[in-house]
Amino acid sequence: MKFSCPQFVIYALIRGAGGGLESTEQPAQTLQNIGARPEYATTPVIFTMDSLDTVSDSPLRGAGSASIRVVHYDEASHRLEWDSFVQRSMNGTAFHLQQFLSYHAAGKFDFQHLLFYAGDRLTAVLPGGFRKGTRIYESPLGASYGSFVVEDITAEVALNIVKAFEQFVFENGIDEVFLTAVPVVYQPVLTQNLDFALLYLGYTYQRHYISHVAALRKEGVPEERFHAVARRYIRRALRNYPEIEIEEVRVDDFPARAAEFYPIMLSNKEKHNTTPTHSLEDLVKLHELMPNLMKLWLLRNNGELIAGFLIFLPNERVALSFYPMMRYEFSDLRPIYLLTDVVTRWAKEHGYKFFDFGVSQDTNDENPMTPAISLIQFKEKFDSRGVLRSTLWKKYFASQKAELH
Repeated sequence: MKFSCPQFVIYALIRGAGGGLESTEQPAQTLQNIGARPEYATTPVIFTMDSLDTVSDSPLRGAGSASIRVVHYDEASHRLEWDSFVQRSMNGTAFHLQQFLSYHAAGKFDFQHLLFYAGDRLTAVLPGGFRKGTRIYESPLGASYGSFVVEDITAEVALNIVKAFEQFVFENGIDEVFLTAVPVVYQPVLTQNLDFALLYLGYTYQRHYISHVAALRKEGVPEERFHAVARRYIRRALRNYPEIEIEEVRVDDFPARAAEFYPIMLSNKEKHNTTPTHSLEDLVKLHELMPNLMKLWLLRNNGELIAGFLIFLPNERVALSFYPMMRYEFSDLRPIYLLTDVVTRWAKEHGYKFFDFGVSQDTNDENPMTPAISLIQFKEKFDSRGVLRSTLWKKYFASQKAELH
């Protein structure tokens, strides 16, 4: 196997030594420090709603007796405060940051982001907006994950936030609401207070997608727990194709390497009658806004690019697979098996607790929940387990307003 310093990893030597994957770069800072928390801006309040009559005196857990104010997001007044809150939150990800959402062209989405205050303390944010031409509120809009972003709040505070949102919904004539939160593995605290609050107040599950997640906290390198078939494919490829080179793309090289990789992404998606979520221009713009949001590896054989693996780094806990793609005429090399070994090793060594292989649904079926069994079986070869990515939904009627009083 060839090695070209410093861009190519000495993959066979590292694996043979039993060590972890060496990296030329420092751990990615996924939720970047984008400025100190500013003074609270004076912003018109949409409404005020009294919360329940119980006191919580823990500043981290929120003030139970404070009233909840819902405020429309204003770019000039709230951007730094919003992103600072997401960075210190319990369940926020890069997909919740205004820094991320700003990559969309102006006017592409009807964003109506909301901030929730208990007194003067920002207690929750909700990225989202209306589907075009409707009064249907959806979170996320233009991102993978949405719903309420909070600190480690009590069940009471969660109820207060949702009750305040309910009032906002009625005051603004919203017909339906769809909320898709991060799976629980993205949270450092195991809590479902928000889910309970939403379900208690009439939300139901509209759909579940099945994602597959590998735990990286176990001893040893991830490859040791891969299915025997996957380990055999990796060993065979290394033995039979010594000219394989795997490049961990440097930050500065990302735009050029992404442009080289993008045609493979297109051809892969066309094979399955879909298109990439992101255009090449989207990826380049996201990289400009958040240079450490994405990582890309490219695999070449005899100098020819045949596969790549693009991941997102939503927060400090989870690395998210987004585009593991190959040229199918080279499928005998099993390049995605090789790349998965490299990428999961990198994620573990950089402190990530889980590797999320993403959802596995049959996009050609009328039922959006229909699982793609062959894809699931492939992901399970890498010691992954099924985790739900769920969407909560509620249809509102004017007559329900009386229930709040």
